[in-house]
Amino acid sequence: MEKQSVDLEFSFRVAKDGEVSILRHSQVVTTLRAATAHEFLSAMQDAAFGDQQQLMARATGNYKRGNERRAALHPRNRSK
Repeated sequence: MEKQSVDLEFSFRVAKDGEVSILRHSQVVTTLRAATAHEFLSAMQDAAFGDQQQLMARATGNYKRGNERRAALHPRNRSK
């Protein structure tokens, strides 16, 4: 079964000093510097589009942990 590539609407740009800004919906979410930026760029070169989107999502940190369905069932999130 082939894995579909999902566009999470992330993009990135590299500054002259080597900093990498990761954007979502054209807004900067995080900035990577030094060794972290270098490792990120190395990983991005060999990755397919869907994998690049996942790498950028992970680099932004606490992004979609997979518990959204369970959270919707929590009593404080239920509509009365």
